[in-house]
Amino acid sequence: MNEVRRGRLKVYLGAAPGVGKTYRMLDEGRRRAARGADVVVGFAECHGRPRTETMLDGLEVVPRLGCAYRGGRFEEMDLPAVLARGPQIALVDELAHSNVPGGGRNPKRWQDVEELLAAGIDVITAVNIQHLESLKDVVEKITGVPQHETVPDEVVRRAHQVELVDLPPEALRRRMAHGNVYAPENIDAALANYFRTGNLTALRQLALLWTADRVDEALQRYRAEHAIGGVWETRERVVVALTGGPEGDTLVRRAARIADRSAGGDLLAVHVARSDGLASGFSHASLARQRRLVEDLGGSYHSVVGDDVASALVEFARTENATQLILGSSRRGRLERFLTGMGTGERVVAQSGDIDVHQVSHERAGRGTLLPSRRRTLSRARMIAGPVAGLVLPVLLTVGLTHLRGTLNLTSEALLFLLTVVGVACIGGVASAVIASVTASLLLNYWFIPPVGHFTLRDPDALLALAVFAVVAATVAAVVDRSLRLSRRAARATAEAETMSSLAGSIVRGGQTIPALLERTRETFGVDTAELVDRAPDEAGGARFTGSRESGSGATVVPAGPGGFLVLRGGALSASERRVLAAFAAHVGSAVERARLAEAVAEVEPVRAADRMRTALLRAVGHDLRTPLAAGWAAVTSLRSRDVEFTAEDRDELLATADESMAKLSRLVENLLDLSRLEAGVLRLNLRPTSLEEVLPAALSDITGVQVGEVERVPQVLADPPLLERVIANLVSNAGRHAPVGTKVLVTASVLAGRVELRVVDRGPGLPAADRERLFEPFQRLGDTDNTSGLGLGLALARGLTEAMSGTVSPEDTPGGGLTMVVSLPLAERPEAPNADGPVPPEPRPVPGDRAGSG
Repeated sequence: MNEVRRGRLKVYLGAAPGVGKTYRMLDEGRRRAARGADVVVGFAECHGRPRTETMLDGLEVVPRLGCAYRGGRFEEMDLPAVLARGPQIALVDELAHSNVPGGGRNPKRWQDVEELLAAGIDVITAVNIQHLESLKDVVEKITGVPQHETVPDEVVRRAHQVELVDLPPEALRRRMAHGNVYAPENIDAALANYFRTGNLTALRQLALLWTADRVDEALQRYRAEHAIGGVWETRERVVVALTGGPEGDTLVRRAARIADRSAGGDLLAVHVARSDGLASGFSHASLARQRRLVEDLGGSYHSVVGDDVASALVEFARTENATQLILGSSRRGRLERFLTGMGTGERVVAQSGDIDVHQVSHERAGRGTLLPSRRRTLSRARMIAGPVAGLVLPVLLTVGLTHLRGTLNLTSEALLFLLTVVGVACIGGVASAVIASVTASLLLNYWFIPPVGHFTLRDPDALLALAVFAVVAATVAAVVDRSLRLSRRAARATAEAETMSSLAGSIVRGGQTIPALLERTRETFGVDTAELVDRAPDEAGGARFTGSRESGSGATVVPAGPGGFLVLRGGALSASERRVLAAFAAHVGSAVERARLAEAVAEVEPVRAADRMRTALLRAVGHDLRTPLAAGWAAVTSLRSRDVEFTAEDRDELLATADESMAKLSRLVENLLDLSRLEAGVLRLNLRPTSLEEVLPAALSDITGVQVGEVERVPQVLADPPLLERVIANLVSNAGRHAPVGTKVLVTASVLAGRVELRVVDRGPGLPAADRERLFEPFQRLGDTDNTSGLGLGLALARGLTEAMSGTVSPEDTPGGGLTMVVSLPLAERPEAPNADGPVPPEPRPVPGDRAGSG
């Protein structure tokens, strides 16, 4: 199947508006066009600057697409027109621009550029540093101007080349003052606001740092490609904790900037699916949006299960070898922090060790949660505080009421004690409530029920008060305990559903191989290793089991489909975690089964292909070999016959028929043998400098209806002359069969980027794009209407021979109708120092398939 070479992207990155990136982009386009490259201007915004507009002279400009929007007329790049034009290089300005609704099929221009690159068109574009997504917030803080048009950093990072266009702040301000950037009426306002010296200096620093990281990445790739040893470099891995709250976008962008400032830095976002902690303010929609933002910024998203948020975050960071951990400042107010003690952030700092922890301030910091939070299950602190409160609070209340003796009646005093018992029950549960009720009943009986200073347990009223206190305390404590259990179950179910939803979403998006699923399982459950084995540890006698269990080696074992087991080591799992693990194991088992089926299909496919090849060969041989053999045999038999007297002319005609039939058989057999040698990899080559003037006459000697262009000035190519003759002869013969009557096949050649391109052009019916997938398959006669045109080996053999000589053969549409076959071969002598701004040499491309082969 033919895959078009993806175009290369070059980005002129401006430190600020007006530094000259559009001018530089157009200047490079002019230089490349002067060297013979096919360059068009897809879109260029000159902003009325005369010097920039003059750079458009001599360049082909694709007309813009006009569109109406809200009563106005706007112009956008005509993407379909640029794609139809199919240039080698397209100049597209303002990469971060948002298209007017209805002005194109993509909302953003960078998406238009992605389509051009996918079509094999090289793109030169321009963008300012403030339009990068990760720098949006910091630029707004520096300049006070919000950035509404942004481009994902990853789009620019994938560029083949990024060139910084920079000016010192004072030079840019002088350029503005001279009227070279904005209209005179806008100069003073611009210099006093956005273009202040401090703003420009900060933007310049951002641009230099971002570009320096790109240079460092390129250097690291070069050292790796050339196996250059050297000093070990520290690789920054930044983990950002997401809660689904409104501060998530700010945290992600801050973490992305930190990761980007280090070459090879990684950004990882993690959400802890849990039954306690910062669940308040959680929004599935916000978390999904933040996940998309992380992926747009080149990071990865992870979800882990853990009841202790701080421990889960630190454990994940250590597992991923993270160097920095980004958290949002607590949304709890000062009073809440005073009453509840250390929060997640403080506990993360305490457990982080050598991991740097950043607590990022945001607009919700210290303002409390957005929604009422669920009650937490009893922590160790509450289990200790409950009984203590049950003893201390009634005593403190007694001391206070003793000073107010005489101002309150017994009923009011009893209600205050009852309120204290209820409060203790909410803090410490049933046991603490019982302690508080007993303590309060005794103190109330001794200090406030007459006779004061004596225990009167025989008094019915005292016994009733003690019973009421005990019943109320037990009832309240039971209700609180039940609500906590139900809340924990609901939150746990939500966490499990969220984890499974995340896993299902990842699988739907694709790319979840078995190693990836095992790694996701390991990080989700916070274990040391997760592996897939054929035999469960400690499995006796091949006995199988259907549920998860702990093996004798301390590993958690879960069946993962037929014949497989998922084994987790490095941590004990609760029953609820094992239920989630069983679902993970089911996904792993399904992935294993899909992999086995894919392997079976891969094993069967070559057999099917070979069977199709044999069938096609037998069909072709049944006619194409037998026909010339029958004609030659008939001619020889006639000549040997003694019953008929042939004239000299008849004998010559029969001999010519026999000779032509034997020659056709020889060519067919030779093609078959050459094709078999190519497939076996035993074809012997004699590569040497070869001129087209040398091979074209021999290749076209037996072919009529051919027009040859000027090839004298074309440099020599590195090729095997006899094989190149075969390639040209097969391509021209194939084109001649499809050329209309009265037209000639055109053969031309030109030099492009260190290679010679030989074009065989016909004006025939052409070939639909869908059929090009089969273009170079052997034994195909796409477009032929009879069975007299050969075995269909011509183009298959032409491609194989050309690729053996380090060349390519590819089909193109002929302007005005028809098909052009392009043979690209390397020059015998390459230029010593090619200009870096010149056209990029095309990479070898697989070619799609054949419409017809020649015999």
